[in-house]
Amino acid sequence: MVMYDIYMIFVGLLMLLIGVLVGVAFLTLLERKVLGYIQIRKGPNKLGMMGILQPFSDAIKLFTKEQIYPNFSNYIMYYFSPIVGFILSLLIWMVIPYYFNLVSFNLGVLFILCCMSLGVYTVMVAGWSSNSNYALLGGLRAVAQTISYEVSLAMILMSSIIMIMDFNLFMFKIYQEMIWFIVLMFPLGLCWISSMLAETNRTPFDFAEGESELVSGFNVEYSSGGFALIFLAEYASILFMSLLFVMVYMGGFNLSLMFYMKLVFISFLFIWVRGTLPRYRYDKLMYLAWKSYLPISLNFLLFFLGVKIFL
Repeated sequence: MVMYDIYMIFVGLLMLLIGVLVGVAFLTLLERKVLGYIQIRKGPNKLGMMGILQPFSDAIKLFTKEQIYPNFSNYIMYYFSPIVGFILSLLIWMVIPYYFNLVSFNLGVLFILCCMSLGVYTVMVAGWSSNSNYALLGGLRAVAQTISYEVSLAMILMSSIIMIMDFNLFMFKIYQEMIWFIVLMFPLGLCWISSMLAETNRTPFDFAEGESELVSGFNVEYSSGGFALIFLAEYASILFMSLLFVMVYMGGFNLSLMFYMKLVFISFLFIWVRGTLPRYRYDKLMYLAWKSYLPISLNFLLFFLGVKIFL
């Protein structure tokens, strides 16, 4: 019976990962469509009905292309860093608090923070092992940016955790049945959204991939499968960040259509920002992290600590 349960957990996790990958595929299609309409053009519309098969066509193209690597690269690290990054971005999804036989444990939030921190190393190693100036600069920028924003991201998350006094993601649903945390913590919610953009290297904070000065950033030397894995890891983390925002601030986790509508809306927000805002300046990005978000998140942390003590 125990072995049967373990097998069922593995089947459940496999189904979840396949669902995530299909979701990522269609998120890329949504992005290209929305950006197309923002720029008054169509976006992909040839393959299948309204371009619905485009992501699968792109995946086949990328994974069947020739894998090239620079002669002076550190080959083992160059080869494995996209794979490790991809595995880490999928590993975070394991702690989603589904109601049945999946891995849901009491320290889910800590596990998420650990996996997010480890993701920085893969970017750094990918940039360094390519042995290219542009890739190295892109990797260093990405690491500095991600580490800076992770501090304020963890602090913002701590305010919510202090309100529920638990690291289990299930508790967010129970404590938000009457009122969403976004209403109680509106400024923090806005800080969280922009920190999410910086954390996932998205416009207007995409300095790791600043095409104007760094060609394509840390992934400039990657082609075919390696590039596809970096791309998939980035979009899986975007989808997960959207999910985390909905769980923490917009009513917690429940298996209803409304929950998935909220998730799609936050993902759409990422794309909307990309089509609307120009790229920020790098020094201003760092200034924003250390001089604005960190003091704000620390002050709110103390405030909610006081609220929790007196209630």
